[in-house]
Amino acid sequence: MPQFASPTRDELALLEPLERLGLTDIVLVATAGQAEDAWKFLSGCSALGFDTESKPTFFRDQVSEGPHVVQLSTLDKAWVFQLFDARCREVVAALLEAEHIVKVGFGLAGDHTQIRRTLGVEPRNVLDLNLVFRKKGYAKEIGVRGAVAVLFNRRFMKSKKATTSNWANRQLSESQLVYAANDAWAAMRVFDALDLQQP
Repeated sequence: MPQFASPTRDELALLEPLERLGLTDIVLVATAGQAEDAWKFLSGCSALGFDTESKPTFFRDQVSEGPHVVQLSTLDKAWVFQLFDARCREVVAALLEAEHIVKVGFGLAGDHTQIRRTLGVEPRNVLDLNLVFRKKGYAKEIGVRGAVAVLFNRRFMKSKKATTSNWANRQLSESQLVYAANDAWAAMRVFDALDLQQP
């Protein structure tokens, strides 16, 4: 099998940005009622982009209490769940356990560990897209930025400030919502472009 190199930082910098979801395409789910509405739509999907965000840790042996946010996305809309409300946690747990929905994302091993601890469920029918690219001959983890570059010849924009922001805040900023939603959405776009058979 041929070996392919992931795009370098310099190569990525030369690409035009990938258009992203805006606030009008992002649904914040923080209450029981919002969770019910999200469940009605998302439980009927066959595939969803998936990612989580946690308040960053700053010490070597510090254990994260996350995830604090779970994102699920279709090709044109994303739902950002905060997990303070019990019904929000129940709906996220049910969606992650649902066998009929494939959840797609990048580097999901750490997410699984946190979800098991925080929500008490084992995510099912999850596809780590890094493994798909490894089978195609990419030696290292390609990640969402590399995958977007390879498939769309575009640069996926990620805010470093949002990455390390406090995801445990009860009120998420607009930049946090956009960051979180687009992580899950980009994974869904990559999955769709790969045209994979459902696992």
